[in-house]
Amino acid sequence: MSLSRLQISRVRNLRQVQLQGLGQVNVFYGPNGSGKTSILEAVHLLGMARSFRGSSARSLITHGTADCVVFGQVSSPAYPSPVPMGIQRDTTGDAQIKVGGTQLRSVAELVEHLPVQVINADSFDLLTGAPGARRRYLDWGVFHVEHRFLEQWQRFQRCIKQRNKLLRHGKMRATELDVWTRDLAVSGAALGEYRKAYFEQLAPRFVQIISRLAPALEGLELRYQQGWDRSLDYASALENAVEVDIEQGYTHTGPQRADIKVMIKGRLAAETLSRGQQKLVVCALKLAQGQLMSDQGKARCVYLVDDLPSELDEAHGARVCELLASMQAQVFITCIEQADIERLWPDSGGAQMAMFHVEQGSVEAVIPGSVIPREGTPGEAAEPHVLANGRQLAAVAVPPAKYTNSSSIEK
Repeated sequence: MSLSRLQISRVRNLRQVQLQGLGQVNVFYGPNGSGKTSILEAVHLLGMARSFRGSSARSLITHGTADCVVFGQVSSPAYPSPVPMGIQRDTTGDAQIKVGGTQLRSVAELVEHLPVQVINADSFDLLTGAPGARRRYLDWGVFHVEHRFLEQWQRFQRCIKQRNKLLRHGKMRATELDVWTRDLAVSGAALGEYRKAYFEQLAPRFVQIISRLAPALEGLELRYQQGWDRSLDYASALENAVEVDIEQGYTHTGPQRADIKVMIKGRLAAETLSRGQQKLVVCALKLAQGQLMSDQGKARCVYLVDDLPSELDEAHGARVCELLASMQAQVFITCIEQADIERLWPDSGGAQMAMFHVEQGSVEAVIPGSVIPREGTPGEAAEPHVLANGRQLAAVAVPPAKYTNSSSIEK
């Protein structure tokens, strides 16, 4: 999967930005607060219908405007021609989503078309945060490789909600609780099996990748906890816990308690590793998922990497870039200075690099290796740069556009 074109309207301080001639590696550099991360947010919005900074659409939309719109063209070996995608979010939280001119009914349909992975400061939650962050990480991967997962996950969520509602009320017929417990056992067992099967493929890839990123970190491993006693099937675990569940008013055991532990020599990695080492582990976790998807013949992820040089020395940053380049995934990456990524990315990938200077919500294309970004007249399309391989690279300021309903998303 890769984006060949991206148009952003009213996302934070990006009022009207159009990016054409996107490459495999797309570098956005500029001072803090210039809008670099907002570009990554826009790509995430296009692929996931929400920002990675939070679920509120209101904070994502440019102040004083009613909505935001992101449009892109996605290319894939599975598609005979580029497929247009568009999403509109308004301040009420409503979303209108179109792919190939067809309006989609759910976000689940959308994410299959553009799988995105984020590596940013919040990614440290995979090590230091609550188990929920690691479950979401695991479920993202299972969703993309196991087509039966979503149906069972939705069924499990419905069953546990109803079962907990009965448990909270305290007064219930045993037969009524049994019905929801029985359905919960079936869907919960299926979730556990899907997660376990995925984890068994993910773990060795993680070990292989972290050994390349940080050879000195010996003894790193992943451990999967399914959320109930491994010696029991899920139905038996629920039966054993029913009295405690009734007493405390909620379901104690099951996939909702699952977790992944990152260990080093028998200790939690979060308690042992430095901040820079933790970032390498987080990168390895994300890259392992992308590698697994590719190995199984699924779509390649699009990686959104915010401020990669932060907390990494040049040698380790270069190793991350080498791995990203070897995966042939499309990458959108931000940094402060133009040379921050240029000096880290392997030379073999230089011809595939598109570079953009971002300042105060304005985006200008730059020839990699140059010092001064090209100049264009505000509000007008500027002459594109032509790279050595003949590919045009342009960041174009486009006239203001007004989107009033779902039909206004470009087809």
